[in-house]
Amino acid sequence: MKLPGNDVMARQAGETHHARVHLPRRAVQSPLRQVGRRLLMALGVLILTVLIVYADRGGYHDNADETVDFLDSFYYATVTLSTTGYGDIVPYSDSARLANVLLVTPLRVLFLIILVGTTLEVLTERTREEWRLNRWRATVRDHTVVVGFGTKGRSAIQTLLATGLKKDKVVVVDPNPQVAEAATAEGFVAVTGDATRSDVLLRAEVQRARQIVITPQRDDTAVLVALTARQLNRGAKIVAAVREEENAPLLRQSGADAVITSSSAAGRLLGLSVLSPTAGTVIEDLIQHGSGLDVIERPVTKSEAGRGVRETEDLVVSVLRGHRLLGYDHPEASPLQLTDRLITIVRATKAPGGGGGE
Repeated sequence: MKLPGNDVMARQAGETHHARVHLPRRAVQSPLRQVGRRLLMALGVLILTVLIVYADRGGYHDNADETVDFLDSFYYATVTLSTTGYGDIVPYSDSARLANVLLVTPLRVLFLIILVGTTLEVLTERTREEWRLNRWRATVRDHTVVVGFGTKGRSAIQTLLATGLKKDKVVVVDPNPQVAEAATAEGFVAVTGDATRSDVLLRAEVQRARQIVITPQRDDTAVLVALTARQLNRGAKIVAAVREEENAPLLRQSGADAVITSSSAAGRLLGLSVLSPTAGTVIEDLIQHGSGLDVIERPVTKSEAGRGVRETEDLVVSVLRGHRLLGYDHPEASPLQLTDRLITIVRATKAPGGGGGE
C-alpha cells in the first residue's frame, strides 16, 4: 500500500484545517433568510410611511423651500423612523399631525422593533447554539464515532440503529461540509474535518467514545485514522473497512480490532451466489440486521455455564474465550465458561423504540 509521501504530509501540515461541529438543527429558517425577511419588513414599513407623508404633503413645511415633494417625503420618513429628527421638515396641519400620532409613530416603533429584533434574534441564536454545543460536549459519552458518511458509513449506522442505538449516540466525521449537513439533517451530530488529525477527532469527543467505525474512501486514510484514534482512546472498539485485503494486517497493527475487506467480501458473496443463489440470499439476510435471521454476540448465561455448545437453545457458531475465537466444533469450546461470549444465529427481533429515536 502506498501511504502519503513527504510532499503530501508537508502540504497537510502547512494547510489550515477548520473542524466544525454540526448539531442536528430544528425546523427553523436559516439566519440569512431570517435577516432578509426582516429587512423586507422594514422596507415595507418605510415605503408605507413615505406614502402616508406624501399623501398629505401639503400639511408639511420644509424650511428649505417650503414645499414637500416625493424625495422630501422619503427623507422625512427615513429620519423619522430612525428617530434622527433633524426638524427641517415638520407637520403643521391638523391632519398631518394626527397622521403622525396615529400612524407614523406606531410605524416608527414597529420599524425599531424589526431592526433591534433582528440583531437580538441573531445574537440569541448564536448563544443558543453555543449553549447546545457546550451541553453536548459535557454530556456525550460512550457514543459511536463513524468516520465517513458514504455508502459503507450509512449502512453501518443503519445496522447499529436497528440494534437499538439512539441517533444522539452517533457522531459522524466527514471532510465534506455538504455531507456533514446531510448527516445533521438525518438527526446525527456531525464534525467537518480531516479525521486523520487529532484535533478533529477530539471535536468528535473520540476520547470518550465506546466504538469507532472507520469507512474512508482510501485505505491509507483508514490506517492514519486508526492510528490517531487508538492514540486518543485505548479502550474503544475500532472497526475499519479497507478496499484491498493486503492492507488489512497493517490496519490491525494500527489499532483496529476488526477489519472488513469490502472488495473481497463482496466478491466472495458474489461467488457464493453464483454457486447457490439461495445460499447467497441467506448470507445477505444474516448480515442485514432486523430481518429474518441475525448474527449476534451475547454472554453465556448461568444456566449454560458448564454445558456443551450444542446444548444451548440458540444456534452457536463460535465461542469467544478471551482473545481466542473457537469454532462450535472445537474441542476446547465445550464446556462453556461463564466468561465466554457466544456468536449465535437467532430469529430477528425489532429493536425497542423502532431503532434510533431522536
